[in-house]
Amino acid sequence: AMEKSYMSVFLLLIVISCTLAKDVGKKETKETTAKPKLPQTLSRGWGDQLIWTQTYEEALFRAKHSNKPLMIIHHLEDCPHSQALKKAFAEHKDIQKLAEKFILLNLVYETTDKNLAPDGQYVPRILFIDPSLTVRADITGRYSNRLYAYEPSDISLLYSNMQKAQKLLKTEL
Repeated sequence: AMEKSYMSVFLLLIVISCTLAKDVGKKETKETTAKPKLPQTLSRGWGDQLIWTQTYEEALFRAKHSNKPLMIIHHLEDCPHSQALKKAFAEHKDIQKLAEKFILLNLVYETTDKNLAPDGQYVPRILFIDPSLTVRADITGRYSNRLYAYEPSDISLLYSNMQKAQKLLKTEL
């Protein structure tokens, strides 16, 4: 019974924060012309208008309950490869649009979940997890030594991999 009430409170908090986030978004559009919008801290520059989750646990919970795939971007602020990929990702209009159909998480630290580093802890690396919470190890980039690495020149491959993560969702669930 105690667990159920904790879960209810947790869900209530998520609903409230989502509602508040939506309200903030509505207000911002009116004010954008007046003053520049401050970047959303959770996006870390990967797409300030996108909704980002704060923790891996929250992202898994939201993926499972929203039936959306989860896209996890591992990167470091002082890594030139991460910075270059972030710029390409943020400027790619189609990727930004498609990213709205994902639960999004970008991490500047490693998680303890070994499934998120199937072939090592390098950055930048992007993994997809379906709503059944299965890591899609089959959705890879073009490097055989770093399967989940992407470079700015791979942005169209990343886009098609995002489409693949969406398609697999419809056919498998």
